[in-house]
Amino acid sequence: MGFLLSYDMPKKYTKERIKVPRFNEESGFYTTPERSKIMGKIRGKNTKPELAFRKALWQSGYRYRIDYKKLIGKPDIALKKYKTVIFIDGEFWHGYNWEERKLKIKTNREFWIPKIERNIQRDEEVNAALEEMGYKVFRFWETDVKKNLDQCLGKVLTHLDKVKAAF
Repeated sequence: MGFLLSYDMPKKYTKERIKVPRFNEESGFYTTPERSKIMGKIRGKNTKPELAFRKALWQSGYRYRIDYKKLIGKPDIALKKYKTVIFIDGEFWHGYNWEERKLKIKTNREFWIPKIERNIQRDEEVNAALEEMGYKVFRFWETDVKKNLDQCLGKVLTHLDKVKAAF
């Protein structure tokens, strides 16, 4: 079984794939310069929660790859030896408490709702593909990592210790 690269999304979908409209003025979506500046500062990788988690994992004696492109979904942290991947998801982009939060989106709803729902759907597809390849998938919300780093790390370390014992 070879690698499933990040661009090799499953061709068969259990649900209909959500279509996200293009975000541009021709489509009727507008953004203020201030909003654009704020959005431009949002990081996709090396966020503070990610860095804290990686540092704690490293101090626990585990070595890993970051943003590992050879696996579908480019996991934030990949421990190939242990067939374990970790994603640390941002609440807005990955739809934390989505049913409640989607009602609070006031501008450009026609874009943001399908965008976030497609992200949620893609996360499910990525999880399923990785699990099919034999990987254990951990997903943590950024807030959980910020507030409960030890608990989040503990879940991963418990799993890794079990895998290590099986070697």
